Amino acid sequence: MKAFDLPIASNPLKTRADVQEAVRQICEPLKPHYSEGKALVHLGATCTNYGERRCEMEAFARPFWGLMPLAAGGGDSNFWDICRKGLLNGTNPAHPEYWGELGEVDQLAVEMPPIALALALSPDQFWTPFSQAEREQIATWMDQINHKAMSDNNWRAFPILVNASLKKAGMPYNAEVMEAGLDRLEDFYLGNGWYSDGTGKRMDYYIPFAIHFYSLIYAKLMGDEDPQRAAIFKDRATIFAKDFLHWFTAEGAALPFGRSLTYRFAQGAFWGALAFADVEALPWGEIKGLFLRHLRHWFRKPIFTADGLLSIGYDYPNLLMSEFYNGPGSPYWAMKAFLPLAVAEDHPFWTSEELPFPRIGNESVQKPALMSIAHSENRDHLVALASGQWCGLDFGHTAEKYSKFAYSTHFGFSVSREATGLVKGAYDSMLALSDGEDHWRVRRQCELVEITDDAVISVWKPWPDVEIETRLEHRYPWHIRTHTIKTGRALETAEGGFAASREAESVPKEGAVGVLYGGSGILNIEGEREASVVEPLPNTNLMNPCTAIPTLTGRLEPGKHRLVCAVLGEPDAVNALKEWNAYEKSVDGIVTVRH
Repeated sequence: MKAFDLPIASNPLKTRADVQEAVRQICEPLKPHYSEGKALVHLGATCTNYGERRCEMEAFARPFWGLMPLAAGGGDSNFWDICRKGLLNGTNPAHPEYWGELGEVDQLAVEMPPIALALALSPDQFWTPFSQAEREQIATWMDQINHKAMSDNNWRAFPILVNASLKKAGMPYNAEVMEAGLDRLEDFYLGNGWYSDGTGKRMDYYIPFAIHFYSLIYAKLMGDEDPQRAAIFKDRATIFAKDFLHWFTAEGAALPFGRSLTYRFAQGAFWGALAFADVEALPWGEIKGLFLRHLRHWFRKPIFTADGLLSIGYDYPNLLMSEFYNGPGSPYWAMKAFLPLAVAEDHPFWTSEELPFPRIGNESVQKPALMSIAHSENRDHLVALASGQWCGLDFGHTAEKYSKFAYSTHFGFSVSREATGLVKGAYDSMLALSDGEDHWRVRRQCELVEITDDAVISVWKPWPDVEIETRLEHRYPWHIRTHTIKTGRALETAEGGFAASREAESVPKEGAVGVLYGGSGILNIEGEREASVVEPLPNTNLMNPCTAIPTLTGRLEPGKHRLVCAVLGEPDAVNALKEWNAYEKSVDGIVTVRH
């Protein structure tokens, strides 16, 4: 797939000036879509659970995540007049483009922080030009956030940022609400630098690009008034960085895992937030390298429409993988990555030489995140073995986004179109089971999870009378899956390897007990199963529109069984074939069975 020939495609993204220009290049195509009063931006016909009006307000607000730091750092833009006009009309109850009154758990609360931060961090553009009456109008609209319930997760940070910004802008603020939010975020802390996004098991990108991101902004804004808490937030971010860098390849790709992946380069926003808060969690040159390579990785992808708008999707436009809260303007949350533009050009983040990926071990056991990560020797690929954490809310395709056995920066993962049939199900990195009529169940919520230095272990029940213990072990570029199954019913089984692109030059290699397709292979070790290639329906995979999944299928009668397989994931098809040939006839060379 090729990216559209847009100005951003030729941006080298090497310097602060390049990154400033990237903000302008991303925002420029928005101009024709602003309403007459500039408070609303209409980008498409799709909708969300919060309705069209809020979708259009969201599309106005989210570019502020880039425009706000651009202004704060002294950057130029022809958007300032547009933004000021929209801000005044959107907060004016008498104007036809008024954004409206906040309800309980209202999307408007999500969109307030970048605008509020603009008042505090970019006063020359977004505060001093307004009269006192206009300032009071804006502050009054924002004060609504102090009187409405927030979702009990990262949303608890929104009133914190709004009130801190109002305080910095010299306006009335609610200290009690801000303190309550800070206390609630503390309840989500798991230790070792990790939070959960709420009280459920959600350890995904909402930890780096939301909770840590907001905490670091707070630490910068309120460091003098609340030095103890600011120091804690900085210390936790420093600890977290040592784990989080394992989620990236040396070339800047990040692990596709969890929900809200349409926010794309927000995945790297944490690195920029470190610079904003002056936290040298790694040497500045390494942080800069992680940040810039991630941006360059994304801007080589076809993530923009032909007219330059960010699309809903991941590596390419794809509504199938989206959440019910992803509207046409939602992808502009990616602009959170541009926060370091708010720091001066003489900051060491910008003056340091960009350094390569840090020299660290090739495996990382991340017990708070309930996963284990293994990198290739040259760090161009990583595979995470996951326990099946359950986010507590069904955002759509939740099992695929959290509960697959393995996640890869090269192969991505697939989402099902329907639970009937293997072609519709697209069961890569899953064990799918059916008790008849071609309807399949997979691992969703686990009864038990254990992470050791050697394995990721989970116990799950697709039916009350079917219990499965799954043990996952790295042998990069292979990993081993062992399933101990106790079933009270007859079952059909289908277990998929990674989903390989059908566009890749590859000749499938099939055998009696295994199949290799491109860089993806699955080899049966124990249990009666046959190997084949399943070609799922188009657009089920986040990274490749057309894929093939090497798959093992078999049948189990009621009783106790054990299924063991080795799964290969190697981006280079030539190297994959070498690996396959080396182990195909000597399975004991890649598996150690533990009883």
